[in-house]
Amino acid sequence: MLDLGCGGGRHAFEIYRRGADVVAFDQNVGDLAEVDTMFAAMRAEGEAPEGATAETVKGDALDMPFDDASFDRVVAAEIFEHLPHDTAAMRELFRVLKPGGIAAVTVPSFLPERLCWALSEQYHTNEGGHIRIYTRAELEAKLKATGFEIGPHHHAHALHAPYWWIKCAVGTDNDDHPLAQAYHRMLVWDMLQAPKVTRVAERLLNPVIGKSVVVYVRKPRTAA
Repeated sequence: MLDLGCGGGRHAFEIYRRGADVVAFDQNVGDLAEVDTMFAAMRAEGEAPEGATAETVKGDALDMPFDDASFDRVVAAEIFEHLPHDTAAMRELFRVLKPGGIAAVTVPSFLPERLCWALSEQYHTNEGGHIRIYTRAELEAKLKATGFEIGPHHHAHALHAPYWWIKCAVGTDNDDHPLAQAYHRMLVWDMLQAPKVTRVAERLLNPVIGKSVVVYVRKPRTAA
């Protein structure tokens, strides 16, 4: 399984914990070093099943150093909104996925992202920031044009959307603002404790203000 644009590695860690052979792929060597350290700690603590493997690979999403049809599954979480040549990266994703393989592609949802852009220019003009806002229809159209079969979708992380609206309103670099700090503490509490009240609230709010939209696609078993 490939975690494409793994960043800090949260998806890769969970994939490894569930017993898959995972490759965490990114161009940021600092992030990859930290992911490598966590993989080693997980191995030492026995957090991954026997036989599962985990490694990091540095490279460019537009020219990945993998053979055709290398992976059964790919997670591409929140990367295409950063790339000027998003369709080229989609073609690379298609190339490295095995026929019949499934990819989970996520990007920021249109409405929450649009509000962030309206509240803060810095949010989307800083180096490495978001350079486009997708509608789900546009994302699916690009993936379909690449050759993927489009599957189901859902929205996620509704409770995270207000945090980013707050950050955009008070300043994306202003981590000391009391409101931003208070909301961040609530998010950490929610992630660690998973209380029923917030789980139900997020499930209800996800279709409306979910911060991310997740689209599942499959590479056809035979070429068109």
